[in-house]
Amino acid sequence: MQIKTFSDKNTLGARAAEQAAGLLRRAIQERGRARIIAATGAAQFEFLQVLTGLPGIDWSKVEMFHLDEYVGIPESHPASFRRFLRERLIEKAGITKFHLLDGDRDPAEVIRVVGNALKTAPVDVAFVGIGENGHLAFNDPPADFETEEPYLLVKLDEVCRRQQMGEGWFRSISEVPERAISMSVRQILKAQAIICIVPDARKANAVKACLEGEISPLAPASILRTHPNTTLYLDQQSSALLSAATLTPV
Repeated sequence: MQIKTFSDKNTLGARAAEQAAGLLRRAIQERGRARIIAATGAAQFEFLQVLTGLPGIDWSKVEMFHLDEYVGIPESHPASFRRFLRERLIEKAGITKFHLLDGDRDPAEVIRVVGNALKTAPVDVAFVGIGENGHLAFNDPPADFETEEPYLLVKLDEVCRRQQMGEGWFRSISEVPERAISMSVRQILKAQAIICIVPDARKANAVKACLEGEISPLAPASILRTHPNTTLYLDQQSSALLSAATLTPV
């Protein structure tokens, strides 16, 4: 894992977007298409804003897969990740081939259809983050590190649900769904490259646990340390608790 730290999340997002754009351009040039996994949430705002404006990416040749979604909320809901991806990535970039996880439909059917599409070819790059409880996608601790299924139906823990409320997506924790569809840990690790974007002080404890603790299902994103081509983007706040030995100068 390569760790890069920046003074603020705007710079972080811009640098991560530049790396992502390079990977997309290269995949399209070499294979005629690129396949991506896209995350959502407040941590992705600056990254997607820059990425969708960078030149030289033929988005008509990019196929997008959805990382995770709540079960039981419509796309019109402010917290809907389908809505997030449409507004902040799909429509802005002009992506025409995408696979969204429909939280209004039968989860087993959604998992089957999107999972089968995902398995047809390798993924060039996955965009992910780390939750306040160390989750990777919606794989809360203790995460399943073993299953080879592309997507899982998961139960969200209270820390995760409170994070979603704290980010302003819901008015109270009672409104936050208790179930979600999530890409599995092992499926994420199958991506040829992973770009992990983690700004803000509220993520500092999770970052320390995942980078300096044991690789464990109790710190799900710690598994990223086993991937040969992961780049972790931090700002001063999210990296504040890390030891000097962990940090890689930029």
